[in-house]
Amino acid sequence: MSQVQEGSFLTLHYRMTGPQGQVIIDTFGGKPATLSLGAGELSPAIEQHLMGLEEGVHTVIELDEGEAFGERQPEMVQWVARKLLNELGDPNEQYVAGDVVQFPTPDGLGSYAGAAVEVREDGAVLFDFNHPLAGRAVRFEVQLIGII
Repeated sequence: MSQVQEGSFLTLHYRMTGPQGQVIIDTFGGKPATLSLGAGELSPAIEQHLMGLEEGVHTVIELDEGEAFGERQPEMVQWVARKLLNELGDPNEQYVAGDVVQFPTPDGLGSYAGAAVEVREDGAVLFDFNHPLAGRAVRFEVQLIGII
């Protein structure tokens, strides 16, 4: 039987739930996912837990607080001036707490997301650039259908 190893291509069903059991993503009951290990599609910690698992296995991986997506970093909660938001996007956009906004990386080749936490009267927005599950326990259920 095939085992998961570095660089494996996986066909799998998976369900990720947060600390209160809220479902983050769930492919069970639908089309299975196809992922390439090491391509950044899963967190490195989750990938480590998959290593050595055999094709056909159905298991649950419990990850401790901060293990799946790192610890929360207070310095990643930052105010962004309205002027900069206007330059990066639509100047007429009205931001509200809970909005998730994509920002370009400094090199312009990628992007990263920030969740709006608070909006000031001057239009500046407090964004949290931490992963939404940073510092939290995660439950990862997986059924490995195929390994190449």
